[in-house]
Amino acid sequence: MNKRDALRWISTGLGGAVLVPLLAACSKEKLQFKNIDITGADFGRDFHLTDQNGKERSLEDFRGKAVVVFFGYTMCPDVCPTTLAELAQVKKLLGSDGERLQVLFITVDPERDTPQLLKAYMANFDPSFLALRCSPEQLVTLARNFKIFYKKVDGKTPDSYTMDHSAGCYVYDPQGRLRLYVRYGVDPQAIASDLRLLLEA
Repeated sequence: MNKRDALRWISTGLGGAVLVPLLAACSKEKLQFKNIDITGADFGRDFHLTDQNGKERSLEDFRGKAVVVFFGYTMCPDVCPTTLAELAQVKKLLGSDGERLQVLFITVDPERDTPQLLKAYMANFDPSFLALRCSPEQLVTLARNFKIFYKKVDGKTPDSYTMDHSAGCYVYDPQGRLRLYVRYGVDPQAIASDLRLLLEA
């Protein structure tokens, strides 16, 4: 990577590709990540959402920690439980540094994902993981701000629909800056390695 800004395109979404332009700024002491470096990206700056316990949250609340943000929904058959289970594994791989990791799961299905359901769902993975939700109207703006894709797919009954959605994660450093994009299915060891770099920087 040279010292000029590099224009990157990330393909996101299930059932459809959404191209996201990202600016990656280079520095003199550039960290060598295993995942996609999106340092300098001008989106995903912050949010104000309610967690499963009814408390309003923003990225500012987690200064001093590395934060992983993942969009999904509780009735997701594979991508969401797999990703959350892998992130729980990442936390264990970090050892004592795992206490400086915060995973945030943002639902793209607020109509069905009630606070009670989100609370029970997150308990399956790690007690420190937080689930966040907003109204369907607010979700439209949030998705645009974070450049993620989601789409309702009708089922046989009104309540049996599924949600196509972006499958990657965003990673923020302890200063609250967006640094990495992690594709679905990346080895937890690779994620833990990058998080160590961010926590030690």
